[in-house]
Amino acid sequence: MISAELVDLSRLQFALTSMYHFLFVPLTLGLSFMLVIMETCYVVTGREIYKDMTRFWGKLFGINFALGVATGITMEFQFGTNWAYYSHYVGDIFGAPLAIEGLMAFFLESTFIGLFFFGWNRLSKGGHLAATFLMALGSNLSALWILVANAWMQYPVGSEFNYTTMRMEMTNFWEVVTSPWAQAKFMHTINAGYMTGAMFVVAISAWYLIKGRDIGFAKRSLRLGAFFGLVATVMTLHMGDESGYLVTQNQPTKIASMEAVWETHEAPAPLSMFAITDQQARKNTFEISIPWLMGLMGTRSLSQEIVGINPLVEKAAERIVNGQRAVTLLEALRKDTGNAALRQQFDEVKADLGYGLLLKRFGNDVSKVTPEQIREAALSTVPQVVPMYWSFRAMVGAGMASILVFLLASFFSLKGTITNYPKMLWAFVAALPLPWVACEMGWFVAEYGRQPWTIYEVLPVHLSVSSLTAGDLIGSILGFVLLYTALLVVEMWLMVRFAKLGPSALGTGRYFFERKA
Repeated sequence: MISAELVDLSRLQFALTSMYHFLFVPLTLGLSFMLVIMETCYVVTGREIYKDMTRFWGKLFGINFALGVATGITMEFQFGTNWAYYSHYVGDIFGAPLAIEGLMAFFLESTFIGLFFFGWNRLSKGGHLAATFLMALGSNLSALWILVANAWMQYPVGSEFNYTTMRMEMTNFWEVVTSPWAQAKFMHTINAGYMTGAMFVVAISAWYLIKGRDIGFAKRSLRLGAFFGLVATVMTLHMGDESGYLVTQNQPTKIASMEAVWETHEAPAPLSMFAITDQQARKNTFEISIPWLMGLMGTRSLSQEIVGINPLVEKAAERIVNGQRAVTLLEALRKDTGNAALRQQFDEVKADLGYGLLLKRFGNDVSKVTPEQIREAALSTVPQVVPMYWSFRAMVGAGMASILVFLLASFFSLKGTITNYPKMLWAFVAALPLPWVACEMGWFVAEYGRQPWTIYEVLPVHLSVSSLTAGDLIGSILGFVLLYTALLVVEMWLMVRFAKLGPSALGTGRYFFERKA
């Protein structure tokens, strides 16, 4: 039986490495297509300033890209080292999009990033723009296949459990790729990346304007970032709403935890704005809410209820009892694979097999678990409410604040008076972390909210881990922390150095430090 400590340490290591990796991914996604827009302006107008914008912001893109690749490769190796049974159980499905990501998107992205940096004097204007576009396309395709894999973990479709191999096997690749979860997750994530890249450009450009340097360059960069960011943020919120609808339909425990809904409310449910939650008493001791709004947003109807946590726990207990029978029948069926009667009985309850596997944490013989242990397993199907509730609100708050920044930046850029408001420019600089807050909190809600499942309602986390020791994991976690901290220091030093130099780093002789010298 796997110890709880081993499971917690395995989860901690993957959480640290994945959330660290996602510091770099959104900026890569966002800057890649901003470079396409900047270079398109250069090709269409022939004005050198747009070429300089493409080259300068491309330098910062390249620094960020290198760290994103390095940290992403580490994550993929962890599936084999730390999550061996997970890799065995679902490798037939999960491995396919990861392989495509490595073979197609990664090499496409890496090939054309070389042409982007070294092809300025070797390719025609149109040829170089095509290389830049394909580089950006590769970045997005890389994200696509990773998100297809993650969406399948959230909503497993196009697959079936094979009791002879004891594995999930793919039955319809197209269904996996075109899952509504895959589409919504992809669009939500890449638009969040575009928002991040846009805020990065806006904040640094605002800093140049505050310092009174490279005004023309900074104004054009800020205007482009503001317009691009405004569209991207609106799309991010729209796709976030779509994701929330899917969560309400397919992951009721997650949405109930996000909204601290303990009991089923008469439809349409109110939207909680502020709540003080008592996890032990399983209720809110104080709450401020807006009538009807959650029901309209979460179900898009006036009649569909949002089920509360307490009724969901009772339903989970029922499914666990069914799952207990499914596990027992599966064990008998594996000893007598030709028994048609056993197969028929198993097929009747196999939809709850994952719930039965939750009982494996108490021992290998699930028939011996007590009613108290069944109740404990049922309670474990609901993630902790407080971190879910406030992380979700931090994500939404950061997104709404970003919209305000892009609206103001767009409006005053169009008026041509943006340099008249230094306090507002400082606010733009201070807003730089907002998209990262939204992205990190969004991933926390998505992944923590899926607990206790690795594959939702199919494979529990405690069965997914490798047979490692606590010492192995503690040592590797410390190693990752030290290495990643060093890499982050180097990356931040390079980013700050080039950002401070600004377009003077291009060596064209047209910008602030060169003219000053």
